[in-house]
Amino acid sequence: MRILLQRVSHAAVVVENEPVGTINRGYLLLVGVGQDDTQDTVNKLAKKVVNLRLFPNDEGKFDRSLTDVSGGALVVSQFTLYGDARKGNRPSFIDAAPPALASPLCDAFAEALRELGVQRVETGRFGADMKVTLCNDGPVTLWLDSELP
Repeated sequence: MRILLQRVSHAAVVVENEPVGTINRGYLLLVGVGQDDTQDTVNKLAKKVVNLRLFPNDEGKFDRSLTDVSGGALVVSQFTLYGDARKGNRPSFIDAAPPALASPLCDAFAEALRELGVQRVETGRFGADMKVTLCNDGPVTLWLDSELP
């Protein structure tokens, strides 16, 4: 599983000119599911996301987690995070999970965030042509990959 995490002051996803998910302060989470991902992968990364301390304390140091600041999470499926552009000009997406695996694991990731105490969890629409807007706060952006130590 690969996640591009962006700390945001607000973010939204729109499908066919209709808003389907919006948050204020929190994380925009672009989530790619790989061929070998499981519920264990989902649980591990959800716990990591919730416990990361990327929000500043009163002294401006990263010391507060998403739940500490009552932040929201906008989860957007993003199979292109598994794009391999090392050869040629057209990326290969062979390492991305097929929709039958990826869709339920994206849903499970959003649910795991809720179970870990994130009060507002919104999602995009799996497989749709989505338009995502955000205001990156900081900017703070992290790459999380379940295959990396």
